[in-house]
Amino acid sequence: MKSQQIRQQFLDFFASKKHQIVPSSPMVLKNDPTLMFTNAGMVPFKEYFLGQKTAAEKRVADTQKCLRVSGKHNDLEEVGKDTYHHTMFEMLGNWSFGDYFKKEAISWAWELLTEVYKIDKDCLYVTVFEGAEEDGLGYDQEAYDYWKQFISEDRIINGNKKDNFWEMGAQGPCGPCSEIHVDIRSTEEKAKISGKSLVNNDHPQVVEIWNLVFMEFNRKADGSLEKLPAQHVDTGMGFERLCMVLQNKQSNYDTDVFTPLIREVEAITNSDYGKNEETDIAIRVIADHVRAVAFAIADGQLPSNTGAGYVIRRILRRAIRYGFTFLNTKEPFIYKLVNTLSKQMAEYFPELKAQKQLITNVIKEEENSFLRTLDQGLLLLDGIIKNTNGTEVSGKKAFELFDTYGFPIDLTALILSEKGMTLNEVDFNTELEKQKNRSRAASVVETDDWVVLYEDDDEEEFIGYDTLKAKVKITRYRKVSSKKEGDFYQLVFNMTPFYPEGGGQVGDKGYIEVPNGNVIYIVNTKKENNLIIHYAENLPKDPTQTFNVSVDEKQRFRTACNHSATHLLHQALREVLGTHVEQKGSAVHSKNLRFDFSHFAKLTVDELREVEDFVNARIDSKIPLKEFRNIPMQTALDKGAMALFGEKYGDTVRAIQFGQSVELCGGTHIQNTGDIWHFKITSESAIASGIRRIEAITGDATKDFYFENNRAFFEIKDILKNPANPLKSILDLQEENTTLKKQIETLLKDKAKNLKGDLINEVEKINGINFLAKKLDLDQNSIKDLAFEIGNQVENLFLLAGTEADGKAFLTCYISKNLVTEKGLNAGQVVRELGKLIQGGGGGQPFFATAGGKNPAGIKDALQKGKEYIL
Repeated sequence: MKSQQIRQQFLDFFASKKHQIVPSSPMVLKNDPTLMFTNAGMVPFKEYFLGQKTAAEKRVADTQKCLRVSGKHNDLEEVGKDTYHHTMFEMLGNWSFGDYFKKEAISWAWELLTEVYKIDKDCLYVTVFEGAEEDGLGYDQEAYDYWKQFISEDRIINGNKKDNFWEMGAQGPCGPCSEIHVDIRSTEEKAKISGKSLVNNDHPQVVEIWNLVFMEFNRKADGSLEKLPAQHVDTGMGFERLCMVLQNKQSNYDTDVFTPLIREVEAITNSDYGKNEETDIAIRVIADHVRAVAFAIADGQLPSNTGAGYVIRRILRRAIRYGFTFLNTKEPFIYKLVNTLSKQMAEYFPELKAQKQLITNVIKEEENSFLRTLDQGLLLLDGIIKNTNGTEVSGKKAFELFDTYGFPIDLTALILSEKGMTLNEVDFNTELEKQKNRSRAASVVETDDWVVLYEDDDEEEFIGYDTLKAKVKITRYRKVSSKKEGDFYQLVFNMTPFYPEGGGQVGDKGYIEVPNGNVIYIVNTKKENNLIIHYAENLPKDPTQTFNVSVDEKQRFRTACNHSATHLLHQALREVLGTHVEQKGSAVHSKNLRFDFSHFAKLTVDELREVEDFVNARIDSKIPLKEFRNIPMQTALDKGAMALFGEKYGDTVRAIQFGQSVELCGGTHIQNTGDIWHFKITSESAIASGIRRIEAITGDATKDFYFENNRAFFEIKDILKNPANPLKSILDLQEENTTLKKQIETLLKDKAKNLKGDLINEVEKINGINFLAKKLDLDQNSIKDLAFEIGNQVENLFLLAGTEADGKAFLTCYISKNLVTEKGLNAGQVVRELGKLIQGGGGGQPFFATAGGKNPAGIKDALQKGKEYIL
């Protein structure tokens, strides 16, 4: 049975049980402060379990794309080494929101597995929760009694809290669960040892296939449990494992979910899968990781150095590293797999086809970048090895290679083992733990339980489209403490005019009026699990009262101007550059706006002017806002509304229209484009292959921009003695300056040539290294030329030069390349450390680097300390 049929049969089965089949939600979570990625099928439905939103459908089924590479569910380092862990995977699930419970969930699971999929009953085992005394929970007799109607009692296994009590996190919805395990070993192996003893023991052929979670409790901050208002069912079945079972394979990677990718990797890298364990692991890593990265990019998350983007970059770099090390690939190749993946999965996940070119471009650029990092790291590691006495390499130096240059530690360990050397892993792990502790200390957040004041208000009403003021009640609050921000309170109102951060728009600020005439400031507003949460530094003395609340009107207006301007900008870009332009992200603040979009080239000056003119023409036309609230999704699309990729939309949506610009949007907007006053682009740049970024300002910020430019213009005219043509005067000055610079450069080069012989005579030999440290009266370019000229004549050279200009200090370090590799010396590291003595810093390549600082008096100490690197 093909994987597409397996997936469809699951959905058809639950459709026959009166479940609404819903599409997968995005894998990347953009507006959930508690998670970066959807790591389980239940994540899109959290607000239903928490009772913070009422489900339109009581029964739902889907296949949800998930990613598990961070936090509690972190399988990354296992992926590829075994045959059943994955980063990105599909979770088939059926859900009941206060409808059916254990009886139906268990009977339908058994029916699907044994009657529809025809899995041999004698291959299956089930687990039930044995209870937990510390939580006051007893044995799940109810689940046991239902299971024994279908399966012999000797195949029902007791499971502990770790395996059979599912929790969303340290706090939140949870409940006992029943896992279904399958034993796909041969008859001979089953005869030797019972599958029962291998359940939950990480055996590759005795694996969990489906988990039925019976959600009925809420875990509070103090660890205690309370009953949820309703009982829910949350099930998750691993699609890849199910395919392995139904296709009679011993590995997920032998199914048609992965074989097309594996065959493509074999063809591109000229390797064979199934003949060598190291090669097999590398191919499995690549086949798995390209799926995770491609789906993440399709959902709008580009690789970066922070947050979710860093996780995606880390996954991709792991794949590149395995290809580099075990498949001998020194050129980008993973991007070539995107076409195969798109053909294979686009029927169920059309975003792969729609974003194929972007995914391909981004992966290729990331591969090129990391391969350069690996090349540099190999050179540095070679130097460390040659400079190591004995066979053990310092863990601190390996950590610096890992932390500063991004060189993977397991690649360091592998290269060392090939050379008969070892890594001091204790020292490395010590340094790593120090770094983690610093990070943890900065990010630790302690959250108290919600104090619920009013139970009747199930859903908070947002009234901020129509008013900026309201009389409200605080329905619940909780205290939050963090090292970074201190103590603050999160407040939920029965209704609110405060817009919560989302859709790229910043959250509202404002204040609460308290009876004594004072105010409590709202410093931010966010949304979490369908609750609009207001961040306040203090809590009213009597939070049960009714309060007047007000949104900061000026900030809201400026933000609305910028948000409306992004819609006009999107329209302008598609008009000027072409309809291939798609929004890839935005940030809307009160001071400025940022807009990321797909385009293949830097915008020309004429194109930027044309975009500005297009937007400003719509502003000058004073186009009124047309707002369509709570309209069916299809109605909005029929009106020409643009749905942004990677966004989760409900059955009803809000559409914003300014003339021909129509977009689905939940943000706040001005009533007329004339309110924006004027639009000005401040920068345009590249942020990834095929992705450009425009930053711009509107309204008051634009007025300030032109005022400052006008003021600067008249100051320049004054300095130039008010010429009739200031531009010509500046060009004349530039030409004169260029001529004088050339004359100075010639004089400095002559001076440097005369110095060269004297400096070579001053070189002293120390431990086989020709050393020179000198303060010079030359500019940095002349010192650089001089350093390389001396380096061409003097072998084994370590040159350190200092100079000062305009009250600033500069250091230059040149090290012969053979010393870099043989002695492990590094010019970049030298100037970074010595730069501290001139109250500055710098960097560069291992053989040449520079630093600048604001303390010329420190040059003398830096030159003296330079000798310590070769002693």
